[in-house]
Amino acid sequence: MNAYARQLLTALRFLLCATLLLGLAYPVLIFGIGQVVAPAQANGSIITVDGKAAGSSRLAQPVTGQNFFYPRPSAVEWDAAVSSASNLGPNQPALIEAIATNRAEVAAREKVSPDAVPIDAVTASGSGLDPDISPAYAALQVSRVAEATGLGEAKVKELVAASTSSGINAFLGQPSVNTTTLNAALFQVLGTP
Repeated sequence: MNAYARQLLTALRFLLCATLLLGLAYPVLIFGIGQVVAPAQANGSIITVDGKAAGSSRLAQPVTGQNFFYPRPSAVEWDAAVSSASNLGPNQPALIEAIATNRAEVAAREKVSPDAVPIDAVTASGSGLDPDISPAYAALQVSRVAEATGLGEAKVKELVAASTSSGINAFLGQPSVNTTTLNAALFQVLGTP
């Protein structure tokens, strides 16, 4: 056997071993660890309503009407296939105009002064898909949701508290309210969209 054939066989053996190890064994091992350690997260953090998948707790969903909590605006219209920020700088006229428009819309919807609207209610997140809002923005929406749904403010505040991150989840950041889980809980309480 000449040197070229030996090198070719060595390369093929390495390719076979690398494929088995890195292309099969490693992914199966990591998948298995994910299923044992954090099965909900490994499977997409799926939220179910009435036994059916209703979305992922990691992705915001668009909201219309008065019965549910609005997430932050989205630069990508909540399309996970094109997750992106708006890439507008703080001094760009397009961003300043969008903030003013969003602030007026939120103030009108929530029946408050534009000065009372938190910044996360008028600016998109870096991914355009973040379901988390500040407790201040959630508190701003409580009375509208309570009135529209017929639930008392105390019940709506209870649902907000259940979807607010705390403890270790808020340790590195600040407390936030997940609008996707909150709206799913509202849906279950109301039993109608």
